[in-house]
Amino acid sequence: MVLLAGGMATRMGGVVKALVEALPGQTFLDLRLNEASTLERRGGQRVPLWFMTSDATNSTILDALGARRDGYYLETFVQQLSVRLTPTGDVFLDAASRPSLHSPGHGDLPDALKASGLLDKFIARGGKYITLANMDNLGASLDPRIIGYHIRHGKPVSCEVVDKVGTDRGGIPVRLNNQACVLEEFRIPPSFDPNQVRVFSTNTFHVNADALSSLSIPWTYFTVEKKVDGKPTVQFERLLNELTSELPTRYIHLSRTGASSRFLPVKDFPELEQRQGEITQVARDRGMSQQ
Repeated sequence: MVLLAGGMATRMGGVVKALVEALPGQTFLDLRLNEASTLERRGGQRVPLWFMTSDATNSTILDALGARRDGYYLETFVQQLSVRLTPTGDVFLDAASRPSLHSPGHGDLPDALKASGLLDKFIARGGKYITLANMDNLGASLDPRIIGYHIRHGKPVSCEVVDKVGTDRGGIPVRLNNQACVLEEFRIPPSFDPNQVRVFSTNTFHVNADALSSLSIPWTYFTVEKKVDGKPTVQFERLLNELTSELPTRYIHLSRTGASSRFLPVKDFPELEQRQGEITQVARDRGMSQQ
């Protein structure tokens, strides 16, 4: 089993999010490393922990990990790069007149992982199941009960979903072409009201390693409009939720509150402050916190 954390390409307040203090004196990266140590102590076996980084953040994360990286049990792999365009379709140039590059979204994870060679090593050593989770969602830890459920139902993917609260929006499970899959709301026809579906995907998946290794998706690239150096740009990204369109998936409806929460995302500092109580409780109960 691997716990594979994405979201290392993102920043919060100008700092690589992995190195932001999620709890006083403990960064998101610290808590994930503590979690891996706790899993080893409780299970008597070391669990590989891999981080997907970006070209812009990889060196910072490597410095933070230092000599603890061993090439297998603790390692990083880097997302690929794409080129930004101007709204008229020309290559967007940065302040130094070079093509402006960007990471093409978390849907890059399967290809980037396969290119790293880590997945092949894992399978060669008898590895069978991989958990994919966002770095900043500390609720998404390895849980033997959920892994057991994934193994028992026999489908190659399990996708965690939680209740919507208030104006929550995100990828929702729907049936398309006779298959249950996750679609972002912007992909849903206007004739269907997404509010009918009262759960959404947390972007946490449990996947059979061999299915991930053999995966070949004609990925959909979505247009994202952003401003870079104050100028409008267009970039193309893909979404990890598209796994569910290709591989048969079972959905697990889980809690998003309290000590059993599986969904504690942190997008900015106000949300981090708001979630401090839950993060503290979950980190303590799951052996992430050393305090």
